[in-house]
Order: sequence, then C-alpha cells, then structure tokens
Amino acid sequence: MPIKSFRGLIADNSIDTITLHTNNGSMGYRIKKFQIMLEQMGAADCEHVVQIYSVPQTTVANPLTNDFNDTTLLGVAMQSASADARFYPEDLNVIFDNMVFNQDIYVVHNDNQGSSSCNYYIELEQVKLDLSENTVATLKDIRNIASQ
Repeated sequence: MPIKSFRGLIADNSIDTITLHTNNGSMGYRIKKFQIMLEQMGAADCEHVVQIYSVPQTTVANPLTNDFNDTTLLGVAMQSASADARFYPEDLNVIFDNMVFNQDIYVVHNDNQGSSSCNYYIELEQVKLDLSENTVATLKDIRNIASQ
C-alpha cells in the first residue's frame, strides 16, 4: 500500500494535529516509521519527548509521562543530548504500536531539560478498510474519546 509522510518542527509544550479522517472512514493508517531530530545539535542540554496519540490532547504535561497501558498512545520517541557529550552522550529511543487507525492523530512535544523545538518525521502506511474494519476502528476512536 502507499506510504504518506508527514514532517514538522514542533515547539516545546505544543500539539500538532495531522488530519487523516475521511468522510466514510474507509482508509486506515499504520505507523511504519517515526523519527525525531534536534533542531539545534549540541547547542544546549535537551531531553525531547514526542508522542503520537489517536485522540485530541488538551494539555501537555511537563514532564510527559509514558503510560503504555494508554490505548490512545500510538508512539513515543525520546532523544536526549548535552552540550558536553563527554558526560551525557546523545541517545534516541523510538517505540510505536502496529495499530490501524482511521482518524486524525496528534503529535505532542515536551523538552524536559529546556524549551527547544524538535523536528519529527512520520511515515504512515495506507490500509484499505472493509466495512467491518472501518466500524471497529471508528468505534475504538469514539470509545477512547469518551473515556478521556
């Protein structure tokens, strides 16, 4: 199936919306690649946490918590670096779910060490949904929004 890619620069403590919904919900998506990159390499200490959710987020917690029991959490990326790499080398961790969704997704960012912006890149595989898969994905989104 085709791959759609999205990229952006997201400010600290902010939320980006990636619009995916369609009128009939027959197109689903699955995360194939999720990457983040510092905006300014080696400029200052940073600890970026970028999360992807399947339901709208109203606030950005500081620092962000990662509850893998949260069924609305689709992916998490964390990158940390220091101006003095001898003591705090750069590292990157990315985890994402293989879940199929058919509604908008929400990218949330927090820099736990400062207030820097962060780049993100997401590749989504398009998945054609039949009527029953469409109904299940839509009902799951409705249930998740209602439980928030």
